[in-house]
Amino acid sequence: MATLSRRALLSGGAVLVAGGVLYAAGGRHLFYDAITERSAAAELTPDAAHAQAVAGAITLIDIRRPDEWARTGSGVGAQRLDMRRPDFIEALRALTVATPDVPVALICARGVRSARVSNQLAEAGFTNIIDVPEGMLGSGAGPGWIKRGLPVVK
Repeated sequence: MATLSRRALLSGGAVLVAGGVLYAAGGRHLFYDAITERSAAAELTPDAAHAQAVAGAITLIDIRRPDEWARTGSGVGAQRLDMRRPDFIEALRALTVATPDVPVALICARGVRSARVSNQLAEAGFTNIIDVPEGMLGSGAGPGWIKRGLPVVK
């Protein structure tokens, strides 16, 4: 009969603790949760964001960089506005001036930047901001736009 080493016992215990923490977290990816800024904004899945953007119920903004748009395309219904622009907030106001009552939804690659920008826009006085936390590529929040098979424009 083999005896368990101290290292094996500690490793097994660590696996059990990690599993318990993941279970307690409701299956959310803990690393994603740790690096993602919490947003006070409402959230939408990519499916809902696509449907609402195409219907004109929201203004969907892809805030990623031009090289990211070139690599994956943007979701059909989204407008492209690079969040690194020095005039990002003014440019967003210009995009939404014709429809100030329509909510603005933000999407990035994995939901980290959209959460941060949602909070910045709230501080700038925007009152109807929505986050798409799965992003284009997926995150701990879900599989994302592309893996869900939603249409893109290159």
